[in-house]
Amino acid sequence: MYHYLIGPAVGAVIGYITNDIAIRMLFRPHQAKYIFGVHVPFTPGIIPKEKARIAGAIGKAVSENLMNREVLEKSLLSDDMLTKINDAIDEFVLTQSTNEETIEQFASHYLTADDIAAMRSNATEGIVKMITGKLQDTNLGDSIAHMATEHAVEKTRNSVAGLFGADKLVAGFAQPIEKILAKHINEILQTNSQQMVEDLVTKQSDDLMSMTMSQLVGNHDEQVAQIKSGIINAYRVIITEHLPRILQDIDISGIIEQRINDMDMNEAEAIILDVMKKELRAIVWLGALLGSIMGTVNMLLL
Repeated sequence: MYHYLIGPAVGAVIGYITNDIAIRMLFRPHQAKYIFGVHVPFTPGIIPKEKARIAGAIGKAVSENLMNREVLEKSLLSDDMLTKINDAIDEFVLTQSTNEETIEQFASHYLTADDIAAMRSNATEGIVKMITGKLQDTNLGDSIAHMATEHAVEKTRNSVAGLFGADKLVAGFAQPIEKILAKHINEILQTNSQQMVEDLVTKQSDDLMSMTMSQLVGNHDEQVAQIKSGIINAYRVIITEHLPRILQDIDISGIIEQRINDMDMNEAEAIILDVMKKELRAIVWLGALLGSIMGTVNMLLL
C-alpha cells in the first residue's frame, strides 16, 4: 500500500519545493554573488537583474494604456464624475447656508492671514487701477456736464419760468457753461478719482469680507446655479483642452520608471508578494499537484 503512495508523495514534495525555489529566485538574491571571483549563475534574481527594463516597460504600459488622454478624459468627464462634482457643490452650498462664519474667517481655514491680506490688497489694487483708468481715459466729464445742462434746460422749460421763455435764456448759456463744467469735472476726476475709487472699493471689500457665508449663499439661488454651471464648464475645459499638456508635462511614464528604479528591492519584493500572494502560492501548490501526477505516472510505467 505504502509503495503506491511513495511515488506521488515524492513527486509532490519535489514539485512544491522546486516551484517555491523558482519563485524565490525571481527576487533573490538581490545582488550578484561570486565564489572565488567566479560569478554564480542566476544571481542576482531575475527581477533585480532586469529591474531597469521592467521599470521602463511598466512606465510605458501605464502611460500608454492606463493613464493616457482617452482613458483619463473618459473617466474624468463621465456622467458619474460630473454628478459627483455637482453633488459636492450642492453639499458645500447647503453646509454654508447655515455657516455664520464671515468670509474672512472661512478663508482663514485654508489661507494664512498674510495670504488673505495680500489677496485683498492685490484685488483692490487691480480693481482701483482698472476703474481709475477708465475714468481718466474717457471724456466722462463732458458727458456729465452735457447731461447736467440738458437737465437744467428741461427743468426750466417745465417750470413756471418756462412760461416766460426762461428756458431759452438758459439754453443760450448752456453751451459755454457746459464747456466750463466739463473742464472742471475732468480735472476733478484726474486729480481725485483714484482716491475716491480706492475708498469705495476698500469699503466694499471690507463689507464683503465681513459678510457671513450664510449671507453669501443664502437667497442667491440663481447666482449659485450660475456659479455651479461655471465651475462644471471650467472643469470640462480644463480636462478637454489642457489635459494633454498636463500629461505631457507630468511625464507619467518617466515618474513611474524613476520610482521603480529608486525603490529598494526589499520594498519591491514586499509589494509584489502582497499583491500576488495568493497567485504565487497557487503556483507552488500547482507544482506539488503536477509533481504528484508525474510521480503517479512514473510509478505506473514502472
